[in-house]
Amino acid sequence: MKKIFATFRYLKPYKLHVAIIIVSNLLGAIFSLFTLTMLIPFMQLLFGTSPMVDVKPEFELSSQGIQDSFYYFISTIIRESGHSKALLYVVAFVLVASLLKNFFTYLAQYYLAPIRSGVVRDIRNNLYDKILDLHLGYYSEERKGDIISKMSNDVTEIEVSVIRSLEMLFRDPALIIVHFAGLLFISPRLTLFVLIILPVTGLIIGKIGKSLRRTSFEGQQRLGDLLAMIEETLSGLRIIKAFNAERNVSEHFRADNNRYTQLVVGMEQRRTLASPLSEFLGTAVVAMVLWFGSKLIFAGSSAVGPEALIAFIGIFYMIINPAKSFASAYFNILKGMASADRIDTILKEENPIKIKSGAHKLTEFKNRIELRDVSFRYGDTYVLRHINLCIEKGQTVALVGQSGSGKSTLVDLLPRFWEVTEGEILIDGINIKDCDLKSLRALMGNVNQESILFNDTFYNNIAFGAESSEAQVREAAHVANAHQFIESTPDGYHTNIGDRGSKLSGGQRQRISIARAVLRNPPIMILDEATSALDTESEKLVQQAIDNLMQHRTVVVVAHRLSTIKNADLICVLHEGEIVERGKHQELIALNGYYAKLHSMQTL
Repeated sequence: MKKIFATFRYLKPYKLHVAIIIVSNLLGAIFSLFTLTMLIPFMQLLFGTSPMVDVKPEFELSSQGIQDSFYYFISTIIRESGHSKALLYVVAFVLVASLLKNFFTYLAQYYLAPIRSGVVRDIRNNLYDKILDLHLGYYSEERKGDIISKMSNDVTEIEVSVIRSLEMLFRDPALIIVHFAGLLFISPRLTLFVLIILPVTGLIIGKIGKSLRRTSFEGQQRLGDLLAMIEETLSGLRIIKAFNAERNVSEHFRADNNRYTQLVVGMEQRRTLASPLSEFLGTAVVAMVLWFGSKLIFAGSSAVGPEALIAFIGIFYMIINPAKSFASAYFNILKGMASADRIDTILKEENPIKIKSGAHKLTEFKNRIELRDVSFRYGDTYVLRHINLCIEKGQTVALVGQSGSGKSTLVDLLPRFWEVTEGEILIDGINIKDCDLKSLRALMGNVNQESILFNDTFYNNIAFGAESSEAQVREAAHVANAHQFIESTPDGYHTNIGDRGSKLSGGQRQRISIARAVLRNPPIMILDEATSALDTESEKLVQQAIDNLMQHRTVVVVAHRLSTIKNADLICVLHEGEIVERGKHQELIALNGYYAKLHSMQTL
C-alpha cells in the first residue's frame, strides 16, 4: 500500500480536481442510495403493508427517529394529495435524484480526464529530465533498450493499470461507504455480520494480487531485455549479416520472446481472475446474509422485517459491483506497481556531480587551466593517476598515447562529465567543483571522434543549443568548410540529414560538428580524435576546418595521428594513466622514448 500511496504524489498539482471528484462521487452515491431507498417506505404505505402515520413524531437523530419522520412525511402526501398524485411526487423525486446522481458522476469524470492525461505527461517529463541530468557513467552501466522500455512500456503500463484505475479508486469507495451507511441504518446487526465475513474475501484477493505484482515486475524486465536486444540488432545489423549470424540471433530472440510470452499469459490469467472471483465471493456473502437474516426473522429476535431484509440485500447488491470494480482496480494497480518500481530505479538514481549553492558563475576564461595531482577511477580501477598539467590561455596542448591510456577520460574531466576522484581541476584559480556547471560548459566546445548529429536539418544541427541567425550559421559553415556541400543539397541549410546524419559521409558529418562548435565560439576547444576515423581526403578538409577553429583559442587535442599535432605548444604522452613525457615535437623525438616509438611506428 505504501507504494500505491507513493504514486499519488503525482496528484499534488491536481488537488482541486481531486477534491471536486471526491465530493461529486460522494453526492452521486448519496443520490443513488436515495433512488432505491425512497421507494421502499412509499410502496409499503401505498399498498397497505404498513399503517399510515397520522401523528407527527418527535424528531430524533437516530435511525428510528429519521424513519418515523420519513413515514409521516409520505403519509401526509398520500392523505392530502391522494395515491395517484403521491405516486407522481415519488416518481418525480426518483427522476430528480437520478438526474443529480448522473450529473455528479459526469462532473467527476470531467475533472478526472485532465488528471489521467496530466499525470502520465508529468511522469514522462520527470523521466526525461532525469535522463538529461544523470551523469554519463550511469549509461555505461545501463542498456539503452531497457531505459527506452522504462520510458515507453512502463509508463504506458502505469497509464493503463494505475491511472485508469483512479476512476474506480475515487468513485467506488464513496459508493461503498454511503451504501454501507444505508445498511447500518437498516440493521446494525446484519451489517456487523457482513463486516465479519468480508475480510476473508479480502485476504483471498490480496494473496492473488501479491503474486501478480511479482510476476508483472519480472515480465517488464523481460520486455526491457527484448527491447535492448532489438536496439542492439538494429545497431549491429551490418555485423550480423557479415558473419551470417541471422539464425543465431533469431533463435536467441525467439527464446527470450517465448519466456516473456509465458509470463504475460500467466499474468493475464491471474488478472482476469479478479472479476469472477470477487463476484462469486460477493454472491456467497449475499447468500450468507440472506440465511442469517431469515434465521433472525423466523426466530423473532430481530427488529428487521421481510421488507427491510429485501431492501438490505438490494442495497448490498449495489455494493457488489463497485466492490468488484475496486478489486479489479486493486489487481491492476498491483500490476502497474511493478512498472512504478522500474521507473523509480531511474528517478531515484543519485547524480554524484553536485552543484553547490552559490556556485561561482564563469563569464570568461582569463589565464589558465590547471590539473593538480588529479586521479580518476571507474569503480576500483584507476584510469588516471597523479596528473599535473598547466594549460595557459592561447596554448594548444596535445594528448597522445596508446588506446586505453586515459586521454579521452582526461578531457572529459574538464567539463565535469565525470567527477575527479582525487586532486582538483582549476580554471583561473577556481576549483571547477565550485563553479556553476552551465557556465563552465559554456566556456568549452567539443568535437569528438564520433560525430553526434540529430535527425534534423543542417541549420538546426549547427545552431543546436544557441539562438543564432541564418547569417551566423552560414558563416560558421564557411569556417568549417561545410558551406559548399550544404548548398548542393535540395533544400540547402533546411535539408534533413537523416538519423545521426546517415545521409552524409564521415567527413561531412565531422565538418557539421565543427561548424556547431564554431558557432558557439567558446574560448576553450576540446578535440577528441576528430580526424582519426576519416580517409585522407576527408581528413585534409576537416583538418583545415580544425585549423580555422583553433585560431585564437585555447585547445586541448586528443590525437591518434601524430602528424596533426606537430605544431602543438605542448605534447603530453600518457601511458597507463600517467603523463610519462611532455614537451614539443622535436624535443620528444630527441628523448627517444614513448613518443619517438609511436612516431616511428606511424612513419613506417
